[in-house]
Amino acid sequence: MTKTYDTIIIGAGSVGAPLAWQLAEAGQKVLVLEQFASVGQGSNKEAIGGIRATHSDPAKIQICLKSIEIFSTWKETYGDDIGWQQGGYSFVAYRPQEEQILKELLVTQKKYGLDIDWYDAPAFREIIPSLNPDGLIGGTFSPGDGSASPMLSALAFERQAKARGAEFRYKEMVTAIQYENGRVSGVATDQGAYQARMVVNAAGPWGREVAALVGVDVPVNPDSHEGGITEPVAHFLRPMVVDIHPTVDSANYYFYQHHTGQIIFCITPNPSIVGMDRRETSVFLPQVAKRMIGIMPRLKNLKVRRTWRGLYPMTPDGAPIVGEIEGLTGYLNAVGMCGQGYMLGPGLAVYLRQWITGENEGQARKVLAPLSLYRDFGKKEKLK
Repeated sequence: MTKTYDTIIIGAGSVGAPLAWQLAEAGQKVLVLEQFASVGQGSNKEAIGGIRATHSDPAKIQICLKSIEIFSTWKETYGDDIGWQQGGYSFVAYRPQEEQILKELLVTQKKYGLDIDWYDAPAFREIIPSLNPDGLIGGTFSPGDGSASPMLSALAFERQAKARGAEFRYKEMVTAIQYENGRVSGVATDQGAYQARMVVNAAGPWGREVAALVGVDVPVNPDSHEGGITEPVAHFLRPMVVDIHPTVDSANYYFYQHHTGQIIFCITPNPSIVGMDRRETSVFLPQVAKRMIGIMPRLKNLKVRRTWRGLYPMTPDGAPIVGEIEGLTGYLNAVGMCGQGYMLGPGLAVYLRQWITGENEGQARKVLAPLSLYRDFGKKEKLK
């Protein structure tokens, strides 16, 4: 007999796992289907753990403020240590171009509730003493942002979801989404079939393929980003440091000191490396090391322990695609997180819970409306 659920979530990653927890907490019967062997084994495990509400897009600001509420109170509420540390985020400016961008964004950021300010060079170096003073103009600092462990978080979300009755089925590939007369009725996999009134596509880099199962094309194109981690050293750096200054071979880069003392870092290549290739390269370390040492010379003697490569499911404007598709009831996209699924996931889960259960549907739809598939993709996220 075919099993029936309220909601089926495709993907047990940065979005799917917290959504399962939220919906199960609301009393729904939830099934999560995942192609990998366990929770968080797609792009989630390759995230470096940064969590910020410091965005230029109002929807992302509001979603991530919810996420920070969840991450920052998780241990107190549920008892799991997910590695949360509230070190803040800093965006540096060594050129007038970045100074102008960061100062202009403060208007929107403050309007939507961010605790953030601009600091000139002397004040900024009080926050980050190790910054190279040569040419430093200043930067923005948002103390409420932070970081946590993607894998510990994924396990915690899964644990809480299961405790509330959610089911997770691993190593099971979705092969079809069943729908008729404009309404979804369930899904088929390589191992069986399941019925549900709602199906959520939270498949990360594979979101485009899943959306195609209902005959719609979502512009999600994964590209490759590399990250790395050093040996541990005594703590000297509190916030995440982000440099959005584009160069000939990279768009931006960012790094922070983990609670273990290790420096974790990542870079955005320019041009983008589109595709599903997750193999490390010999280009990454010389590229990122030059930029990092340039603004923080004391990093030059650190030994790198490991590098890796993950996928960012990118959209044309750098913002997620969330919501319904025309002509089909019972299907929601939650894809195209653009490498920010970890920080967006819990907050997005709250709004999707409200939407799906109807408990605060109007507010959820209002917040998520700018992320519709049918928006104008011409406006770019400035801090993507």
